[in-house]
Amino acid sequence: MELSDANLQTLTEYLKKTLDPDPAIRRPAEKFLESVEGNQNYPLLLLTLLEKSQDNVIKVCASVTFKNYIKRNWRIIEDEPNKICEADRVAIKANIVHLMLSSPEQIQKQLSDAISIIGREDFPQKWPDLLTEMVNRFQSGDFHVINGVLRTAHSLFKRYRHEFKSNELWTEIKLVLDAFALPLTNLFKATIELCSTHANDASALRILFSSLILISKLFYSLNFQDLPEFFEDNMETWMNNFHTLLTLDNKLLQTDDEEEAGLLELLKSQICDNAALYAQKYDEEFQRYLPRFVTAIWNLLVTTGQEVKYDLLVSNAIQFLASVCERPHYKNLFEDQNTLTSICEKVIVPNMEFRAADEEAFEDNSEEYIRRDLEGSDIDTRRRAACDLVRGLCKFFEGPVTGIFSGYVNSMLQEYVKNPSVNWKHKDAAIYLVTSLASKAQTQKHGITQANELVNLTEFFVNHILPDLKSANVNEFPVLKADGIKYIMIFRNQVPKEHLLVSIPLLISHLQAESIVVHTYAAHALERLFTMRGPHNATLFTAAEIAPFVEILLTNLFKALTLPGSSENEYIMKAIMRSFSLLQEAIIPYIPTLITQLTQKLLAVSKNPSKPHFNHYMFEAICLSIRITCKANPTAVVNFEEALFLVFTEILQNDVQEFIPYVFQVMSLLLETHKNDIPSSYMALFPHLLQPVLWERTGNIPALVRLLQAFLERGSNTIASAAADKIPGLLGVFQKLIASKANDHQGFYLLNSIIEHLPPESVDQYRKQIFILLFQRLQNSKTTKFIKSFLVFINLYCIRYGALALQEIFDGIQPKMFGMVLEKIIIPEIQKVSGNVEKKICAVGITKLLTECPPMMDTEYTKLWTPLLQSLIGLFELPEDDTIPDEEHFIDIEDTPGYQTAFSQLAFAGKKEHDPVGQMVNNPKIHLAQSLHKLSTACPGRVPSMVSTSLNAEALQYLQGYLQAASVTLL
Repeated sequence: MELSDANLQTLTEYLKKTLDPDPAIRRPAEKFLESVEGNQNYPLLLLTLLEKSQDNVIKVCASVTFKNYIKRNWRIIEDEPNKICEADRVAIKANIVHLMLSSPEQIQKQLSDAISIIGREDFPQKWPDLLTEMVNRFQSGDFHVINGVLRTAHSLFKRYRHEFKSNELWTEIKLVLDAFALPLTNLFKATIELCSTHANDASALRILFSSLILISKLFYSLNFQDLPEFFEDNMETWMNNFHTLLTLDNKLLQTDDEEEAGLLELLKSQICDNAALYAQKYDEEFQRYLPRFVTAIWNLLVTTGQEVKYDLLVSNAIQFLASVCERPHYKNLFEDQNTLTSICEKVIVPNMEFRAADEEAFEDNSEEYIRRDLEGSDIDTRRRAACDLVRGLCKFFEGPVTGIFSGYVNSMLQEYVKNPSVNWKHKDAAIYLVTSLASKAQTQKHGITQANELVNLTEFFVNHILPDLKSANVNEFPVLKADGIKYIMIFRNQVPKEHLLVSIPLLISHLQAESIVVHTYAAHALERLFTMRGPHNATLFTAAEIAPFVEILLTNLFKALTLPGSSENEYIMKAIMRSFSLLQEAIIPYIPTLITQLTQKLLAVSKNPSKPHFNHYMFEAICLSIRITCKANPTAVVNFEEALFLVFTEILQNDVQEFIPYVFQVMSLLLETHKNDIPSSYMALFPHLLQPVLWERTGNIPALVRLLQAFLERGSNTIASAAADKIPGLLGVFQKLIASKANDHQGFYLLNSIIEHLPPESVDQYRKQIFILLFQRLQNSKTTKFIKSFLVFINLYCIRYGALALQEIFDGIQPKMFGMVLEKIIIPEIQKVSGNVEKKICAVGITKLLTECPPMMDTEYTKLWTPLLQSLIGLFELPEDDTIPDEEHFIDIEDTPGYQTAFSQLAFAGKKEHDPVGQMVNNPKIHLAQSLHKLSTACPGRVPSMVSTSLNAEALQYLQGYLQAASVTLL
């Protein structure tokens, strides 16, 4: 694509169409842009547009399109084509910083993100002048430019907060500090001076405070991994200024908005974070500044109002206190009973109250409320921070703190009893206080794992939680209902089983509550209870105990999906899946109606899949229905195919990318359920599965390979007779997979199924070519994973076609090749094979090479006979060799580039482990002994002398043991 006006015009038109609400116009435009993005100059055309276009909407659209293009294509993935040509990469890096700094803020943000994506891959090695270019712009004095640089630096450096320590990371941080720490400190001082110069100019202050926020964030990122020497030497400058800013109050920066945090609040909350970082990680160095910060932050907490805009500030300030009170160094600051009472009264209790804003979120923004409350994304809420502070204080002062709060809890509950309809918030706060007091350690999987001995949880449950849940009206006091259900969820390991059993029917009836939060919590609580484990790792609740409620449970769960706001509620769908899994055959009578409801839901969401977790659990539920029903009655598989195939066809025809890997997994499960041959409906699909376009998407590969394996297992004869012309296509897929380090194991899965199941005559003409491809890959890039798979394959081949056939095919490619493979690959590497079935295949294969391959006994290969036997005994007796060469450590990580649908394994579509030698050989050690005995009867005297002269003593001892166990001797 040339950088011409005509191309700019075309691009402008297509970008306009991508904004059209009508999918008939929008989709083709998106497809067109996708089809041209591989061309040279495409990204440069986008950058030209966002620089020169007169239309602001097109500029923003071009910047977003460019950022997403970079996100998808910048990373170079091994074994895959480079999607952006080198000339474009160089041009982008040469122009983007200048372009970003000269663009309006909306576009600046997009380009800044793009720079950080490129920086993640290329900085510092492939983009050494990025830092210098950015630091030089600090001199410009133009804060629009400076803030652009700071924003970009923040998005580049914030990954230091969660990267694992490594030499590479330290080198990079050191390089950044050398170039950036001093200019950043000077900028910090200069900006603070400008703040006092412009103390009466509101618009100047807004820009300066935006800079100070970004500078404070950069301070946090650069200090996170370790305390840099530079910042230690300049701690006075930073801490004194941070302290001044914490106590600053400028009327011009105060906002009228009650919801949105202003610049002053954002800056102070970041400074609280920075102080907490130093207090936690560098307490010795920070010790002399700490008392000042504690006083300033305490004053901040006591004087800040309850408005939502202060939430982040208050929660960060409380988190600071929480991190300080947990450190033994600072224990003395909190020891006094009056201090503790004051903290409880002035900080904790007020910030645990359920405010109007919380009530609003509960009713109108339930999804966000649930995310914060259940999934722990409430990191920056006041309640969460207050709860953490309670836990922190309990570390050293559990007794006094519990005592102070017990008084509060009792008085709040008394207030509630006086007038429930007015005072219900008092009870809500009491439940929250009890929860934060009682929970010492918590996990997502098990709820509370450690509780405060001073709180009687069961008594509180019986007296204060159960009555709310037992009231006939499920819609009364929804917040208290949600609190009660959450209490069951959190303390499910502390409340005795008999009480939990009483609450199950109550939870089932709350699935009908109108409040989204209440019916979601009810579903989630049931799901958590159904996963609890009792003795011997069985589920705590048996299917028999839940049996009385089966019908109402299933009815209410599916009804809940029809309630407003919950049509794609992942918690309900997960509870459906878990109920199926727990109840097993108890659900069979209901399956016909349930599968209809599930397929209708599948059809509806496939139009626009937007909730990945919901979709995943829905497919799991479908798999469970199939498994449970077909286990009892395998012929029922036909009914499932009738119900599902129409929807599946539509999904495949409309190319619903998110669902295709799932569809293939469910189809594999259905096909594996057929006992005899493959139905014609599947055979019609077979040629389509070999289309290259399906294999382009990484997420499809594991599911497609499994489906092809199911075709080969169930229908090898049909394929050999009716679709022999498709075998080259099948091998083409194998060839593509084997070339990729990430997917070569999938190529071997497919190849092993081809060798195991297809009649030998249909594979004959391709055999030599298969081995040549494998040897080419071995020569070009030999990895441990490839070697392991290769060893399993050649031994499977040996079992299927005989040891002599293996020797002949190797030596047919190149004379003496068989000896080289034994000497260089099988003998030294066999110890690396992992997995019981894989080891068994290798043991049986090597036994065949030792005992059924005449050239091993009477050619130059004979010298390898004992070392091969020695390595087989090693495979049986020595620990597995799991060492991996350094440069290979990260090869197997499935790293799918952005926006590609990743593969998600369905647990309940799981494939049974298949053992190709199961029927033939039960115990491979005894099999070796019997085979050696048979060989020794054919050539008496030879085997004992080979064994006794060359095998080491330990291996010989093991071999004697195998011979004794098999009751045979060597003649």
